[in-house]
Amino acid sequence: MPHLGLSEWWLTAGAVFQNVWNAVEGHAPGYGIKDYDVFYFDDTDLSWEAEDAVIRRASDLFHDVPAQIELRNEARVHLWYEAKFGTPATPFTSATDAIDSFASTTCCVGLTRASADGPTGTQIYAPFGLDDVFAMHMRPNRRLAPQTVYDAKVTDYRRRWPSLTSDPW
Repeated sequence: MPHLGLSEWWLTAGAVFQNVWNAVEGHAPGYGIKDYDVFYFDDTDLSWEAEDAVIRRASDLFHDVPAQIELRNEARVHLWYEAKFGTPATPFTSATDAIDSFASTTCCVGLTRASADGPTGTQIYAPFGLDDVFAMHMRPNRRLAPQTVYDAKVTDYRRRWPSLTSDPW
């Protein structure tokens, strides 16, 4: 990821919490993960062409990775969210602001590489903590996503991780 030259990026969503669930349930890493989401934030150019250029560069960079990797500029989400999910979104202020908006608080987790001028290693972002991730328990996050999105995710995830529990919306 650092080779893409993005000022802020996070490996997030199922790429993180679902791999924890795989460890808890004894599955191989990557089991049940449909794609690997990478959020970045660049509000200097909100055009699809600018985002697509980053996506194409990432596709070239990760051409040998046997997984679907989806990069999305979170500065653009408010431009398309309502058409896809039926509810308007206010512009995000950072990639972590977008992570805060997943349909379940359990999904609100991300990893990034520490910056070259800061601490070394991996940084974890988990605004609601990690207890529910390790407990395989989902709770709704009503900040943005509608109930239908949360309910669909709970149903979908339970098919792949049967010990998953959840709170109702």
